Amino acid sequence: MLKITQFILGLFVCIWGLNACKAPLHQKDELYIVCTTGMVADAVQQIVGKHAKVVALMGEGVDPHLYKATTGDLEKLYEADMVFYSGIHLEGKMTQIFKKMSRTKPVIAFGEGLIHEDLICIDSANHVYDPHIWFDVALWAKAVAYAGKQLSQIDTVHRNSYQQNLGKYLNELHLLDSLNKVQLQTIPPSQRLLITSHDAFGYFGRAYQIEVKGLQGISTVAEFGLRDISELVNLIINRKIKAIFVESSVSPKAIEAVVKGCQSKGHQVVIGGELYADAMGAANTTEGTYIGMVQANVAKIVGALR
Repeated sequence: MLKITQFILGLFVCIWGLNACKAPLHQKDELYIVCTTGMVADAVQQIVGKHAKVVALMGEGVDPHLYKATTGDLEKLYEADMVFYSGIHLEGKMTQIFKKMSRTKPVIAFGEGLIHEDLICIDSANHVYDPHIWFDVALWAKAVAYAGKQLSQIDTVHRNSYQQNLGKYLNELHLLDSLNKVQLQTIPPSQRLLITSHDAFGYFGRAYQIEVKGLQGISTVAEFGLRDISELVNLIINRKIKAIFVESSVSPKAIEAVVKGCQSKGHQVVIGGELYADAMGAANTTEGTYIGMVQANVAKIVGALR
C-alpha cells in the first residue's frame, strides 16, 4: 500500500514539474483578454485600465477581412480568460473558432450591442450588414458601452472601476463625434465625396453627411475590374474632385490606377493621404489609438478636400 501511495505521489510530482516548465503566456493572477482588431483592443483597454492584460491579434496594416489565425493566435485565444472581437462578419475567417471557444469562455462581439436598425444593410435577403461600425463614432460608442457592460457582469470584482472608466471614455467619444461634425462641415458641398480603396467608410458618410465611394465592396475579398476603375474615373472628372485616398491595410495599386486614369483624360487628382480603415496606426503612437486614428483620418480628409 505504501509503494502504491509513493508511486501516485511521484507521478503527481512529475506531472506538476512538466506543467511548471511550460512558460505561461501571461501571469495567472492577472485577467488576460485577447481581442482581434486594434480598435476593439483599445476600447477594452480603456475600460479595464490596470486590471487586465489586453492583447490584440491584428496589428498595424493588417486586413481583418483576409486574416487567418496563426498557431500563436490560437495559443493566445486558448489561454485567454475573455475574448472580444468586432463581429458582423468582419473577422469572417475566424467565425468558427469563436463559436467553438464560446462553449468554454466568454467570447463577445462588439456588434452584438447594436440592433439591425443601427446597421447599414448590404443584402437583406441574406442578412448581410456592413461591419465597419467604428467609423460612426456615436455608433461605436454604443458598441463600447455594450462591451463595458459585459466586462462588468463577468468581472464583478472590478465593476466599479470599469463603470467609471467606461463613463469617462464615452464622454471622450461623444466629444470626438461632435468635433468631427464641425470639421467635416467645412468641406464645400461640391467636394464632399470620399473615394477610397474599398467601401469601408459607409458609416462615416452616413454619420457626417459625406458621399462615399469605394473601388471594392465592403470586403477586400471583393473583386474589381477595368469597368469599375473607368466608372470611378468618370465620376471624379464630372464632379471635379481634387483628391482620393488610399488605405493603410489595402494595397494602393488600385487607387493609383484611378489617378492615372484621370490624368490620361486631362484631370489632375491627387492622393490626399493614407487613411486608417480596417487597422489603426503603429503601437505607442497617437494614431495607434482609436481616437487618434479618427482624428488623423478627419484631418487628412478635410485638408485634402476643402
